[in-house]
This record gives sequence, C-alpha cells and structure tokens, in this order.
Amino acid sequence: MTAKPQLPERMPRAKGQPTALDGLLVVDFTRVVAGPACTQTLADFGAEVIKVENPDGGDDTRHYEHAEIGGESAAFLSLNRNKRGIALDFNNPAALEVARELIAKADVVVENFSGGVMKKFGLDYASVAPTNPRLIYCSISAYGRKGDFALRPGFDPITQAESGFMSLNGFPDGEPVRTGPPIVDMATGMSACNAILLALIARDRLGRGQQVEVALIDTAVSMTGFYGMAYLISGANPGRFGNSPNGSPTVGLYQASDGPLYMACANDRLYRRLVVDVLDRPDLVTDPRFAHRKDRTANKEKLRAIIAGVFASDSLEHWMAKMKKANIPVGYLRTVEEGFNAPEVRDRHRLSRIPHPTAGAVPNIETPLQMSLTPTIDPVAAPLLGEHTREVLRKTLGYDERRMAELAEAGAFGKVGNMA
Repeated sequence: MTAKPQLPERMPRAKGQPTALDGLLVVDFTRVVAGPACTQTLADFGAEVIKVENPDGGDDTRHYEHAEIGGESAAFLSLNRNKRGIALDFNNPAALEVARELIAKADVVVENFSGGVMKKFGLDYASVAPTNPRLIYCSISAYGRKGDFALRPGFDPITQAESGFMSLNGFPDGEPVRTGPPIVDMATGMSACNAILLALIARDRLGRGQQVEVALIDTAVSMTGFYGMAYLISGANPGRFGNSPNGSPTVGLYQASDGPLYMACANDRLYRRLVVDVLDRPDLVTDPRFAHRKDRTANKEKLRAIIAGVFASDSLEHWMAKMKKANIPVGYLRTVEEGFNAPEVRDRHRLSRIPHPTAGAVPNIETPLQMSLTPTIDPVAAPLLGEHTREVLRKTLGYDERRMAELAEAGAFGKVGNMA
C-alpha cells in the first residue's frame, strides 16, 4: 500500500491584507468541473460564493471514485474550496423563491445546467435581470445557449473529440488520445472567470451588468492553437506527433542508460548548445542534413537515432548535470507522486493540509495565481452538502428562525439533514 504524502499545515496570510474581490456576492448554481473551477477562483480571492446544490446527492463530483476522505471525494474537494454550501430543491416553489432572493442580491450568478433548465424554473437571465440590472450572469455549456445544438448535452472528452483537439494528441501510428485531466473543462472554467471579471470592469464603466457565455466546444477549438491556425492557412490537416511537436527531433522524450528525460531544444541556438556542449558532437552542426531547423525536421529520424544513441551511453544524472550547466531546457519524467514531492513543487509551497469537519484535515492544492497586494484568502475546505444553509439564509437574506422553519417544513431543503 502506498504511503500517504506528508503535508504541512497551510501558513496563514498576513493580517490586514485586503482581498481582490471583497464584497462580491456570487451565487453558484454549477456542478462537475468547469463551473466549480470558475467559482473557486473567485472564492479564493475573497468573493462570497454561495454554492447551491440539489439536496438529493448534491454535485455529481461528490460521488466520483478517484479517492475519498471524510466522506468527501477528491474531485469535489479539489473544485469547491472557500465556498459556502446550501441545499435547495428546485422542484419546490418555496426553494425557488429563496433562489430568486439570492439572485436579486447577487453581483454574479454562474450556472452550467443543461439548456432550458434555468428558464424552466424562472431563473434564467431574462427572468432575473429586470430585478437586478447590475447582475453579471454567466452561463457555461457544452455547445452554447443558442443554435441547433443548444439542448445537446456534452462533456469534456466529447468536445475534445468533436473539435479536432483530440486528433492532435497521441502518436502518429496510434489512436487519438484524450488528455488525462479534463483540460477543456479546466480551461473553460478559467475563461468563464475571465469573462466575469471583464464584465465586472465593464459594469463599473457602463453602470449595468450583462450575460456572458462560455462553451466547451469553443474552448476546445481555441485550444488547437497554432495547429488550428496552420490548417486554416494551408488546408493541410495536422497530425499527431507524440512527444515531439511537428516531429522535431530535439524536442521530446529520450532514454538515458537508467531513466527517461524530456528536453526542448526548439531553436538553432539551443540545438548548437545541445550537440556541442552536452553531446560533444560538433559535427551535427556542420552536417548539412542538420544545420538548420528545416533540415533537421526533414531528416528527423536519422538525427533522433543519433541523439538517442548518445543519451543511452550514460546515466540520467550525468546528462541532467551537463544540460543544466549548458542551460538546456530539460526535465525529469515524473509520476504524480514524484512530481508532488519534487523540490520544484515543494519549494513553491503549493501543497498543504487544511481543516475539515468530518476528515479532520484534507489536502489542499493552492491556486496557481499569486498577487502581492491582494493574495488569496486562508483556504476553507469544500462544504458538506447543505452545511451553510441556515447561516446563509440568516446572514445574507435576513431570515429569522420562524421563516427558516417554515421553509424546512415545506421541503425547500430536501432532507432535514441538509438544513445545517
């Protein structure tokens, strides 16, 4: 059995530091990956994010099977930090009234339901904007909210496949490969966060809010990047290159005598350093087959075989030392365990443990965003299902005990256990 990694307690932020999004109220109707990733970033930087879940099981990621601690899944914990959680049964009219009151007070609403769901409950932008004209309303979907495919369900790997993005991943003689982590979901969440922040800046200038929209298929298309642009210019369908983009022989994975390394010598300057200072093969500079980038690409199999033979002749640490001395971009090929325990990661203080009500403590992976004046808030673990229902209704909406008891009796919160 693999030993669990040892994690330090998270160091608190300095007292008195402001937050970037202090006072911003976000009502979060999202679940799974893209939406929660978006709202978690807002929460990390000080927004008050109220996560609204179905009392019958909540967010789908609560039940994902990667790993669990304290009754909560790794997926849910990784995407819902710093949020306050409430449970509302949208099939109950009393619960919908609570949702409308929250939206009326919100600066931002984020939703990623299937097409037509928010309109069915009277919670779509057109229905709620008249009572809150400064509202930023962000919709996240697979295929957009308009057009022939608006009602079609879709997920990250489907849009990877349909956009052409997946066709770029893998080796030339193999099948296309989806990325391991849900990269389109994560990038869509980042884009949604950007769109919300842009809309907030526009609200300050124009005095009113707006609806913003992000779709997985749009994100996947944009992530084909220069490969997609090259197709539009040339009409040639790009292929798969494995670990060597464009078939470059000096970018990719190589085997030393005792382990793998990955290097990226993508220009003539770095190539000369590699073959002269590291491999001790100056003839590979003067040889007309390899003198320039286009020549090397045209003769990539021959050059790659030569480089592979040299690397195989000595140890990984020998080559790593020489390449680092020559300032060649190179790295170890690591597993997640090795990567998370490597000095490059540990020295960044990205990993810690934070308190949790049922597990005692849970792992925490910090946001990659760092700000000197307005750093992230001290992290709070993802909420239990309905954990903050009573607190939110009392503090945000001003409900008294009688009103909350009436709503509970009416079934607005589902099971009694979801009325914390």
